[in-house]
Amino acid sequence: MFKLICKQLNKKQWLSMLIIVGLVMLQVWLELEIPDYMSEITILIQTEGNMISEILLSGAKMLICAITSAICAIIVGYIVARVSAGVSKKIRSKLFSQVQSFSSNEIKNFSTSSLITRSTNDITQIQMFIVMGLSALIKAPIMAVWAIIKITGKSYQWSIATAIAVVVLIVSVISIISIVLPKFRKMQTLTDNINRITRENLTGLRVVRAYNAEEYQKNKFAVANDELTATNLTAHRVMSLLSPLMNLVMSGLPLAIYWIGAFLINSAFTPDKLVIFSDMVVFSSYAIQIVMSFMLLVMVFIMLPRASVSAKRINEVLNTKSSIIDGNGVTIDDKDKGEIEFKNVSFKYQDADEYVLKDINFKCKKGDVVAFIGSTGSGKSTLINLVPRFYDVTNGEVLVDGKNVKEFKLKDLRDRIGYVSQRAVLFSGTVLSNVTLGGDEEKPDEEDVHKAIEISQSSEFVSKMDKGINSHISQGGKNVSGGQKQRLSIARALAKNPEIIIFDDSFSALDYKTDKILRSALNNEFKNTTLLIVAQRIGTIKDADQIIVLDEGNIVGIGKHQDLLKNCPVYKEIALSQLSEEELKHAK
Repeated sequence: MFKLICKQLNKKQWLSMLIIVGLVMLQVWLELEIPDYMSEITILIQTEGNMISEILLSGAKMLICAITSAICAIIVGYIVARVSAGVSKKIRSKLFSQVQSFSSNEIKNFSTSSLITRSTNDITQIQMFIVMGLSALIKAPIMAVWAIIKITGKSYQWSIATAIAVVVLIVSVISIISIVLPKFRKMQTLTDNINRITRENLTGLRVVRAYNAEEYQKNKFAVANDELTATNLTAHRVMSLLSPLMNLVMSGLPLAIYWIGAFLINSAFTPDKLVIFSDMVVFSSYAIQIVMSFMLLVMVFIMLPRASVSAKRINEVLNTKSSIIDGNGVTIDDKDKGEIEFKNVSFKYQDADEYVLKDINFKCKKGDVVAFIGSTGSGKSTLINLVPRFYDVTNGEVLVDGKNVKEFKLKDLRDRIGYVSQRAVLFSGTVLSNVTLGGDEEKPDEEDVHKAIEISQSSEFVSKMDKGINSHISQGGKNVSGGQKQRLSIARALAKNPEIIIFDDSFSALDYKTDKILRSALNNEFKNTTLLIVAQRIGTIKDADQIIVLDEGNIVGIGKHQDLLKNCPVYKEIALSQLSEEELKHAK
């Protein structure tokens, strides 16, 4: 955890840390001066012939020490708050950037709910530790050592009593921490589970209501909530033992010192009694400071387990290396733009035994419309996801514009590609911000935006919105229909004016009429753009320049619609499942 925190500190924050150390040392010195003045006042009161002004002067010095110490504490608190906020901000940014860089392989290692907890609750635990524990961690050992030096040689009986109190405190803390640490680890995992169930319930609220599954969801949440509550209670019940133990030590130590002091004073000669009494008052104050130091460390140890668990979870994300490595960059000849080729490509998912794609070979030229069809699980979406490098091939190579995709800078590669996912995704903002996502949102080319909206057949419903392209889109696009979301997703890809556009089953939410008009507009306006279309409908792909039929990860047919009807049984079977023989003849 300390390594994680130290990595985030810049020069200015390290300087702040040095200032904190200096101020804490000054604060400790001032606090440890107070008992000396108490001893001085005690002797002045007990000795005849002293002026009241001398007592008041010593009292004034005590007051100045106390006020200055309080000012130091306030300044330390202010600086620590700034440092903790800066560290948390940096960790949060790094965590977000790291997740953004993950390929699909790495994302699968962490659930969405877990990543949310790590970005919020876990970072908050570390911030709380810095705010409350950093100054205590610096102050406690300095105060303990300094106070021990101050009492050295006073009385071995009092020293033994103080040592016993410290040992009792340390043993108690170690025992309690060893019990609660596993519980704190479990609590973070259970918090992930609560987030997951809550997120699932909110996302699928309509389905839950449609199936009258409210009670089932309540019971599911109650089980997770009860488990978290039980773990929380167990941990905090054990932790609650610390408070009475500390109070017992804090109350028992002065009692032991005064009890021992009473015997020492009673057995001493009259001239030494005042000195012993004065030493007892001072020793008692210093002993309390020593115990207070260990109590501060106890506070740190109370927060340390949860913060350590949180830091470990954050490091799991930060130390996960992306399997998709940026290329060195390539130079492309304009005449080749939009050309795609798969050479002996095979692919299997990480830790999987079987290949999803096997020995895939095909080539499409600039401006071609290439369609992919096959049964569910045949590898269509996986194949096209290899082009923008959402995954990397296991064997073989994918070429874009004659160059291996691994040679491209990821930004350059993805700038060439417009991608429309199988599940339409919209972000909270406006129609304009969604369509220009990833582009120049401050000065977007409105002509391109309006053109993309028109071609994607979104003009009709966008024009009816309150503010047109500046109309609000809620999170996840919940204020528009599924078909409208799909069309805006398509508009987003078109607005980039890319050389390649990938449609991953993106026409499924559109009615047949809109599907046909949209494809016709694409053919007219994007003649020089290579289109890769994954679809289930024969009607969507029958006019493609090249149709690739996949079955269990193998290419079982390549050609045009009519040729495949004659030569590819798999394609013909799919076609007949959607259209009758008469309709197929009519289409011919």
